[in-house]
Parts: sequence; C-alpha cells; structure tokens
Amino acid sequence: MGRKRAILGRGPSHLERLPGGADHAAAPDLIHAEVGNIIWKKHTLQGVSEADAQQMLDACRALPLAGIPVGTLLDSAYRLAVAHRRTVYDMLYVALSTQMGCQFVTADERLVNAIGTALPNVIWIARWS
Repeated sequence: MGRKRAILGRGPSHLERLPGGADHAAAPDLIHAEVGNIIWKKHTLQGVSEADAQQMLDACRALPLAGIPVGTLLDSAYRLAVAHRRTVYDMLYVALSTQMGCQFVTADERLVNAIGTALPNVIWIARWS
C-alpha cells in the first residue's frame, strides 16, 4: 500500500514536516501566498525575527508540495461553499481533497468543527496519524 497523500491547510506551525508520514502533499496553488502572508503577520505583528521568518519561508518552499491551479477547483469549491455555508476560499482545499480522494489536513480547528461531521475527509492536524 502506498503512503498517504495529504492536502495541506492553513497554519505554518507544521511546515517542517509532512504530518502522518505522508510522502507528498498538494494544495491549491495559492498556498505559498497564504503561508507567506501568515509569516509576514508573525514577523510584523508578533515579533518573529526576520531570520526566523526567512527560515519558515525556506521550509515552505522545501516541502514536496504540488500546487494545483485554483481555476480547476472553483466550480466544486463554490458548490461546497453554498452547501456548507463556508467560504469558497476554504472550500478550495476540501474540493481538492475530494478530487484527489485523500484527506484535507488543516490546523483550522474551527473549520473542522463546522464541517468535519458532514465531510469526514477534513481532519484537524492534531488528530491526524
């Protein structure tokens, strides 16, 4: 049996490794901009040093991550957003995990609490093994 595939969600705290021993990951291609913005906020608003911020950016780039074009996910993400009353932005990740037949692993616990029962492929990173 092959290794698990993961869809990475929000949260730079786990950038140093792929959770659960996954050998590769995928995310909507806006993931690098999203992570960059989170790191910028941590540097600008929370006092993370420039060197540490750069280290986080480097770790993000080093992940074996396939960026999937958002345009290919938009219709499905929109339908999911309407059905679950969540943002299209969040549902891009869910649409991708559904398309790939794998789990969406996220640090966004509120999202998991809101949709995890209806969409069991959405997993909070602290519970993923």
